[in-house]
Amino acid sequence: MSLLETRDVRTDPLVRLENVSKTYGSGSNALLALDGVSLTVQKGEFVCLLGASGCGKSTLLSLVAGLDQISGGTLDIGGRKVSLMFQEAALFPWLSVRGNVELPLRLQGVSRPERRKRADELLDIVRLRGFGDKRPHELSGGMRQRVALARALAQNADILLMDEPFGALDAMTRDILHDELERIWREQRLTVLFVTHNVREAVRLGDRVILLSSRPGRVIEDYPITHERPRRIDSPEVSGQAGEITDRLRAEVARHAQ
Repeated sequence: MSLLETRDVRTDPLVRLENVSKTYGSGSNALLALDGVSLTVQKGEFVCLLGASGCGKSTLLSLVAGLDQISGGTLDIGGRKVSLMFQEAALFPWLSVRGNVELPLRLQGVSRPERRKRADELLDIVRLRGFGDKRPHELSGGMRQRVALARALAQNADILLMDEPFGALDAMTRDILHDELERIWREQRLTVLFVTHNVREAVRLGDRVILLSSRPGRVIEDYPITHERPRRIDSPEVSGQAGEITDRLRAEVARHAQ
């Protein structure tokens, strides 16, 4: 039985894009960011979006999150809730760590005692027990990202969107957070759409790696990642498939530069 079968994958995808396009501006100033993107994400999948800078990866996340509107095609998430985590933790400096995690719960109208209880549970999940009363400036970059992840989980969303959440971190911290994210993904049975520029990171984390073309963004490859978990970013299996994807990405970048 496959990993996805054990996660009770449903026939209908949680995310479905069919021939989605996104254009900014109009007339001679129009910029086509995405062109005919078709993609599905099943329940429990960890799907990584990869491509050169400016290929529309973050635009695609914004469309799924409902922060922007498609220009053409069909985008369907079935009314499901999404949460979005950015490269920067974007914590409120005047709030404690617990206060930052509680914020989505407060907006949902959850009572104060229940908010505190749930926030402390989430801080346990991201392994920040005992840090609830700290302020963001007292934490390391990796710890702030853990808080941001706890805040995203507090939204109790069906789909977690992650836009290069570890891009600004050093290699060791990033490697540790890869392990933590995979653990949380398994334990919480998350569905994740993850944007990255790092090919090895994509292969390390993903069930699939979706490669987008240079602008306008189109899906040019869909790589299944079948290596046994847990994976190491420097393992021969990860390195080998990352090399294959990197060669394809380089060819795409070179084609676009001509």
